[in-house]
Amino acid sequence: MADVHPEHAQLQADRIYLGWQYALLHPDPGPAPKRPSPIENVAEPLDTEWVRRERLNEDLLNRPVKIVRVFMTALAALILGLGLTQMLSWSFAAAGLIATGGIAVFCSYAVHQGDRAVRHRIRQHEAVGDRQREERDRELFRAQEEHAARYREWAEKKERHDRQLTWYAVAVPDEIDRIDVAGGTLPGWSALITLLGATRLYSGGHLTVLDLSEGAIAKDLIELARRGGDEPLVWVLPVDLPRLDLGATLAPEAFADVLAHVVSVSEEHRTTRDLSFDNAILERVLEVLGENATINQVTAALRALAQVGDPRDDLKFGLITATQLERIGTLFGRGVSDRVVIERAWALESQLRKLETLGSEAVRLPPARLRVVSMDRQAGVFGNRVLGTYVTTALTHILRQSPASERPWYHTIIVAGADKLRGDVLDRLMDACETSRTGLVLTYRSLTPTVRERLGRGHAAVTFMRLGNAEDARVASEHVGTEHRLELAQLTETISAAGAGLDGGYVSTVGQTEEGEDERDLSRKDLKEDITESTEWGRRATKAMGGETERVLHRSREFLVEPHQLQQLPTTSVIVTDATAQGRRVRLADANPAILTFPKTTLGEFDEIKEAALERVEEEEPETREPNPFEDAPPNLGPPPARLDWRKRQ
Repeated sequence: MADVHPEHAQLQADRIYLGWQYALLHPDPGPAPKRPSPIENVAEPLDTEWVRRERLNEDLLNRPVKIVRVFMTALAALILGLGLTQMLSWSFAAAGLIATGGIAVFCSYAVHQGDRAVRHRIRQHEAVGDRQREERDRELFRAQEEHAARYREWAEKKERHDRQLTWYAVAVPDEIDRIDVAGGTLPGWSALITLLGATRLYSGGHLTVLDLSEGAIAKDLIELARRGGDEPLVWVLPVDLPRLDLGATLAPEAFADVLAHVVSVSEEHRTTRDLSFDNAILERVLEVLGENATINQVTAALRALAQVGDPRDDLKFGLITATQLERIGTLFGRGVSDRVVIERAWALESQLRKLETLGSEAVRLPPARLRVVSMDRQAGVFGNRVLGTYVTTALTHILRQSPASERPWYHTIIVAGADKLRGDVLDRLMDACETSRTGLVLTYRSLTPTVRERLGRGHAAVTFMRLGNAEDARVASEHVGTEHRLELAQLTETISAAGAGLDGGYVSTVGQTEEGEDERDLSRKDLKEDITESTEWGRRATKAMGGETERVLHRSREFLVEPHQLQQLPTTSVIVTDATAQGRRVRLADANPAILTFPKTTLGEFDEIKEAALERVEEEEPETREPNPFEDAPPNLGPPPARLDWRKRQ
């Protein structure tokens, strides 16, 4: 069997890994066949009671004959005595001796024949016993030969069962434009994002994580990347807002569009007409302010337009000039006194002021292949929604201006908690990623009407994790189909039960980056060691497994995709659905990244290995036996072995 350990295998850049499927190509053969016991097959010894009865019956039959023989012998002796004493003539004595002796001899012969018949019957009985014993010995020998053959067959099956792979990669091709993750908990998202991000980074790609969950779900991924030699950039908003330069290079028209969408975050029922009205106001304000206008300049102009506060303060701090203030006063002509313009300008200023420090302390940052933008959980909920909408919309405009990538998913964007964004913001991000061939992963905590409308739309794979809400679970089961029967490994339940919640939060890196810093330790590391030592999932798996590996390694249970089952899924379980040429596939995966380090995990997919096993059996014995996919399965598929080194980029 070839070595299929992950550290000697190679991830494929054209696949998006979402987890590991538990499956057995070779079923458990059960207990070993029982050896036939010789004691149970030995013939019984000769029945002494039967012999005794036979001899007793013969004695009873011979008793009268023996009595006659004794009497005749005694009479012969008497006649002989009378003859010797001459009391009886020898002629009569001779006749008497002949008569009595003949009768005695005949009786002796009869007794002898009876004894001979008894011995014959005993010998026949012994011969029958010997024949039965020989037959049973032959049957025992045949049984032992059959047992030896069955045991050899069982031993081969047991060996294949024990050494077979148990975890197969669950991946979707990079032709998929987007992955929608519905449901899940923060630890479950952490596992999925760590696995997906690590495989993307190793494949040589770049990753941007927009964490709106406020749960620090990319913390393990950051540690994993740092241990592998990368230095991720982490912005924690709003603390790092002054050092965030995202959107600084946008044209005024695009900048106005971004700000208009930011304002609409609190107005779910805003129409396209309302957005156009806000966009028109912002475009005119930016036209007055000129190129490279900052957010605080925009808010100062909006205050002047809305007649809020004293404009002399803004003049004093240099946010606007007297000329700009005069132009703003006449920007809408007589309409400046219109209450509609004043109210909208006031609304725009009240929400955009949360972004006033954006880019005010921008610094030159080194390039990084992993960038994380997170919302601080201690900040206000509304403020985080404003910041999240700004980052998403600005990122959308940057993607729209970027040329299409030559390799799909080379740059991947993960938005955790995408249900906090407006539907139109999500639509624009989806379209921009599809056009630029940027991979997009959206995770939704709940299936709101906005999410349901967009779930799986286009060429997207849909995955479902634990759904606590009964209505969400019902919608998910209808989407997947309740007829599917999935196999859940006990190992998944064991490790999920052993895992605790996420601890701590992000540590900002953009304020700590300095030129001339010491060189990082780029000693050769493999992904297995990195996951085990630098991620909480690797440490949990090692602790949960302990001495329980063999006890739970080959145990599993089946369940139907029903609402109550979806509400009880383990933390890291992921139901993956995607469309193929043969129809829609439904697979159950475990997103725990620590499974990559297990000795019986392969990077090949179960269906591919099963199909290859079928072809191999047909090629070897096309005429002698029926194809059996559960025999002689190849251990792994994929490219030639290569050490899983973070420094080796494709």
